[in-house]
Amino acid sequence: MTSRSDVALVADLGSTGLKVGLCTLDGTLLEARHATIATVRPAPGAAHQDAAEWWTLIAGFARELLAGVDTARIAAVAIGGQYASVVPVDDAGEPVGPCIMWSDAMGAPHVRSKVGGPIAGLKPSAALTFVTKTGGAPSPSGTDGAGGMLHLTNDRPEILARAAWVLEPVDYLTMRFTGAPVATHASMFGWWLTDNRRIETLAYDKDLLAILGLNSSQLPPLVPFGSIAGQVTAPAALATGVPEGTPVIAGIPDLHAAALGTGTIEIGGPGHLALSTTSWISAPVAKKKTDIFHSIATMPGLDASSQLIINNHEIGAKALEWLAAMLAVPSPVDFDALTAEAATAAPGSGSVLFTPWLAGERSPVENHRARGGFHNLSLDTGRPEVIRAVLEGVAYNSRWLATYVDKFAGRTLSPLRLLGGGAVSPLWCQIHADVLGRPVEQIEAPMVAQLRGAALLAGRSLGVLTTEEISAAAVIARRFEPEQAAVNRYQALYEEFPKLMKSQAGMFRRLQRR
Repeated sequence: MTSRSDVALVADLGSTGLKVGLCTLDGTLLEARHATIATVRPAPGAAHQDAAEWWTLIAGFARELLAGVDTARIAAVAIGGQYASVVPVDDAGEPVGPCIMWSDAMGAPHVRSKVGGPIAGLKPSAALTFVTKTGGAPSPSGTDGAGGMLHLTNDRPEILARAAWVLEPVDYLTMRFTGAPVATHASMFGWWLTDNRRIETLAYDKDLLAILGLNSSQLPPLVPFGSIAGQVTAPAALATGVPEGTPVIAGIPDLHAAALGTGTIEIGGPGHLALSTTSWISAPVAKKKTDIFHSIATMPGLDASSQLIINNHEIGAKALEWLAAMLAVPSPVDFDALTAEAATAAPGSGSVLFTPWLAGERSPVENHRARGGFHNLSLDTGRPEVIRAVLEGVAYNSRWLATYVDKFAGRTLSPLRLLGGGAVSPLWCQIHADVLGRPVEQIEAPMVAQLRGAALLAGRSLGVLTTEEISAAAVIARRFEPEQAAVNRYQALYEEFPKLMKSQAGMFRRLQRR
C-alpha cells in the first residue's frame, strides 16, 4: 500500500529555470537538480522556449536522481510550473513548434481585433462575458494563452496544421509521461476558455470559443484538479527510469504548487508572496471574483470549495539577477555576498528609488510599455545603495500590489509566507516585513517549496494525506517582524513609488513606440 514515506518524482518548470526532485508524499525533499532555461526572442515581442529541451532535462535528471534508489518506493509523478504558455504537439506528445511563452506579445493584434475596446483594453460585451465566466479576460497585450493560440492560428497556421494538440507546459510534460493529453480548469485558466463558475463541467465554453474564433478540436480533454492523468508509459519509463505504470498527477500551475508548498490553502489563513523570476501575492477565497482594473482575479483552487487569488508582477527576484549582470558580477553570482553588501547601506538607500518594471507591469496596473529605472541618484550614491534600492524597489512593488490584494480579499493578508529564490535572503525578507508593515514568514528551503507542493498534492491524490494535513505540513524557517524605525523610513519613500508609474506613463508610451 502507498504510504507517506513513499516518493514522488516532482518537477517545477519556471520561466527561467527547471527544478526536478524526489520528495516524499508528506513533503520531505530528498534530493533535487536544477537547470537554467533559455528564452529566445526571434522578433520584437516574440518569446519562445524549446519544449523538447525541458523533457530531455527532466529525463536526464530523473535518471540521476533514481540511480541507486529502490524504484518500488516511487508512488507518483507530479509536474508543476508556469502557465498561460502554448505548446503545439503531435499525437505522440512531441513538440511540432516552439513553446509560445506567456510573455510573447505576437498575438496582440489578433486579441485586439476580437475583443479590443475601452474597458481595460476590452469591448464592454466581451469583458462582461469573459469576466463573468472565467474571472478574467484575454490580455490586449497578447501575453497569455489566448494570445498565443491566436498567434498560432493567424500567423503560424503551418505549425497548427502539424499539431494534434495544443497544450500548457505542465500538461505537455504530463503527456510526455502518460502519452495522453489532459488538462484542468486551473492549468487552462490563462486561455480564458472555461466557465470557472462550474468547474464540475469538464468542457470548454462555446461562447468564449466563439468570441475568439477558436474551436476545441485541438484542446486537451478536461479532468478535475488533482486527478490521476494516467500512468507512466513504457517509452517514458525507458527515458526516465520511473517504473512503467506509475500514476501521474494532472499538471499543476505554479500558483497552486506554491499554495500547497507554503500551506496557504485555508480561507482566513496566511497568504503567500512569491519572490521568483516573477512575483505575486495569493491566498484562497470562497468565491470567484475579479478586479479587472487592477488585474487581480481568482482562478479555480484545489477543489470546488475555494478559489485562489491570482495577479502578477512581470519581474520579481529577477531584478537582482539583472543588476548582477549590469554590475558585471562574476558568474555564478554570489547572491549572499551581494545582499551582504546591500546590508551596509541604511534602510532607504539614501532616498534612491528603483522601479522594477524591467519587462512592463501587469498588476496592479497593466502597462506593458513601462520600464524600470533608478530615481534620485546623486554623487553620494554608492554601490551598496544601488543594490539595496533594487531589493527595496521590489518590496515597494509588493506593497503596491498588496494594497489592492488586501481589498480584494476583504482582509489584511498577514502574515505573508515568502517563497522563491529571493526569499532565501534574510535581508530581503526583513525589507519586505518593514515595507509591508506586517510580519512575513520565510518558508524552509523557499527555492523548492513548489516541488514540495507538487508532492503533497500527489499525496492527497493518492489518498495518503488530507487537505488539513497539507496545511499543517509547512515548516517556517524564520519569522520577520516589522522594525518601526525602518517602517517609518520606508513609508515616506513608498508614497512616491506608485506616483512614478503615473507620471512616467506618457514617456513610456512615447519611447516604446520608437
